[in-house]
Amino acid sequence: MDISKNAISHKDLKWDYSDPVNGQSLPAPFFYDPEIFEQEKTHIFMNCWHLVGHVNEFKEPGSYIVQDVFEQSVVITTEKDGDIYAWHNVCRHRGNRLMNDRRGKVNGMLRCPYHSWCYSLNGDLRAAPRTEHLDSFSKKDHSLRKVRLEIFAGWVFITLDDNAQPISEMMVGAEPEMRKFLPDMDNVELVEETDVIVNANWKVIQENSIEGYHFDLSGPVHKDLAALIDFKGYTLTAYQNYWTYIGPPNNNVTHAYGLPLDGATWQTDSFFNIGLWPNTTFYSFPYTDMVGVFIMIPLTPEKSLLRFSYYAPRGRPVPEVTKAAINWMNTQLGPEDIMLNESNQKGLHSIGFGSGRYLIDDKLPNESEHLVFNFHKLCYQAIRE
Repeated sequence: MDISKNAISHKDLKWDYSDPVNGQSLPAPFFYDPEIFEQEKTHIFMNCWHLVGHVNEFKEPGSYIVQDVFEQSVVITTEKDGDIYAWHNVCRHRGNRLMNDRRGKVNGMLRCPYHSWCYSLNGDLRAAPRTEHLDSFSKKDHSLRKVRLEIFAGWVFITLDDNAQPISEMMVGAEPEMRKFLPDMDNVELVEETDVIVNANWKVIQENSIEGYHFDLSGPVHKDLAALIDFKGYTLTAYQNYWTYIGPPNNNVTHAYGLPLDGATWQTDSFFNIGLWPNTTFYSFPYTDMVGVFIMIPLTPEKSLLRFSYYAPRGRPVPEVTKAAINWMNTQLGPEDIMLNESNQKGLHSIGFGSGRYLIDDKLPNESEHLVFNFHKLCYQAIRE
């Protein structure tokens, strides 16, 4: 009998989520099956909103950011008038990709490196060598194709779905919550961006970040994080298209990230996180002056690109405790989580698992996995319902 997973189609696999407390968790194939992954590409990522960056990254004319969504690529640019545009990152001549660097600045136009077709930052074709010899050739017919762009709470988002619900309608109530904990959000600039490849499904990474159950049970760095906050007051709240998990400060803390807090400055003393469907999280660590961005970008069924971006207020030095927090995330907390992600991914293949149980307990709301269930349900409904 052939019991290999390659011989089994999970394309129409069903999950009963009617009883999250007593029922079974999302079945394991949803975390590794290629057919299910293709359905997620089509029904989640090709029509969701993708975070590009902060509006302040487009202050200077000619600034651009390239945002890839699987095989698709989008270049986001800013014109002299300050308007921000998003274009399919492809030359209209033979389909060559225009820009390859993640970020940069150009001098007034986008130039295809293959045959030197040049486009204005508003998408118009400006120059196409030797096309003057062609009959019925019009530059107007070969402008770059626009991608939908919206700005939400000072952040630039794009979507490949022209019919997607406006992000402001999807995230009703999210912006006031963000500004409550991230008061200097309009005045930030990018300090650092780090991409890390993780051998795990994107949902494994997401679910790890939205529960407090493992905080004082897994690794030593998570215990350090729990000690910085009033862990009993940790709240995890699900909304329709976003979720928050917030830890109030531990007022007895004297040191954080290896540094004393005496004399330090910060704008956020809580551990604040807000996740926007499906894969973007804004956060701030306790006692820091920064906005962190954490994005789980799926590459294959069992490989993801984890993007860590750190923003701090413009025009003033980054506080030492904030620098220490960024380093702590990159070198301690992040690696500890990644180790758990990759170990979890391996275990999901075991024929001794299949599915499990959610720990959902109103008596221990700070350790409950109700956000994990809510996230799994959103994913399941997107590809099955």
